[in-house]
Amino acid sequence: MEPFIPWIIGAAVVIFLIIFFSFVPLGLWISASASGVKIGLFQLIGMRIRKVNAADIVNPMIKATKAGLKIPMNKLEAHYLAKGGKSSGKASVNRVVDSLIAAQRAGIPLDFERSCAIDLAGRDVLNAVQMSVNPKVIETPIIAAVAMDGIELRAKAKVTVRANIDRLVGGAGEETIIARVGEGIVTTVGSASSHKEVLENPDSISRTVLSKGLDAGTAFEILSIDIADVDVGRNVGAQLQIDQAEADKRIAQAKAEERRAMAVAQEQENVAEVQRMRARVIEAEAEVPQAISAALREGKLGVLDYYNMKNVMSDTEMRNAIGKAATPETDKKGN
Repeated sequence: MEPFIPWIIGAAVVIFLIIFFSFVPLGLWISASASGVKIGLFQLIGMRIRKVNAADIVNPMIKATKAGLKIPMNKLEAHYLAKGGKSSGKASVNRVVDSLIAAQRAGIPLDFERSCAIDLAGRDVLNAVQMSVNPKVIETPIIAAVAMDGIELRAKAKVTVRANIDRLVGGAGEETIIARVGEGIVTTVGSASSHKEVLENPDSISRTVLSKGLDAGTAFEILSIDIADVDVGRNVGAQLQIDQAEADKRIAQAKAEERRAMAVAQEQENVAEVQRMRARVIEAEAEVPQAISAALREGKLGVLDYYNMKNVMSDTEMRNAIGKAATPETDKKGN
């Protein structure tokens, strides 16, 4: 057994070293020590126990140390753990350090605590610092507004904004800026007495909108508002007048139809009344022979009187017939 003891001890040492180097990032510790970052092996082992990727903490710390920033390792690890150790959390520690370095180079006052707060609020802190140095242009969609003369104008604006570091936490985003600029354009065009005034001086929209302080409560500072394009749209006033005239026409047609229906009903009632009158006349004429017969039986009317009456009636009918026949000829002579 004695010859195998050295082999067993050597194998145990090898296994121990393999486990040690796989558990302790010795290479990372050497890189940190060479960069001037003071970190112990037990600290790295503690990170592994807390399920923290040591490279995601040590590498940003090396970068910060080289840039002249003093950030405690515990704060970096706390921010890493606050993000849940997810992929976004790993990247966020590096981006927080990058944002601090960029802010230092640009002369922007930004400390570690505020940078972490901005990152935890869900905003890209590095992008915010870059936007503070290089302002961003936000292009609004086409906004339609109607002037007082009824002409519609379609305007598109370009808003130059700069990130406001102090209001990144709790401040409104780009959608609010676009909505407020659109509201300002609609108000300015709507208060113009003529659309020609806006077309002649489109910068009046920019001046009016900028004077309203639209960046209040937002995470941005509006530097300028430039009207990129203004087009003439529909004649809304004329269209409204046409619609009103069409509505008045339909109302008048309905009233005319009502009057026509009433006239037709009145005419039908008159025809019915005439028919009733004719029926009464026919009924009265039917009673005349009966009355004459009764008068003859009672001796109130003689035979000669009856014949004289018949002659008078015949003479009257003849005169009426002659008068009707002569009327057309008279009309022709008169013409």
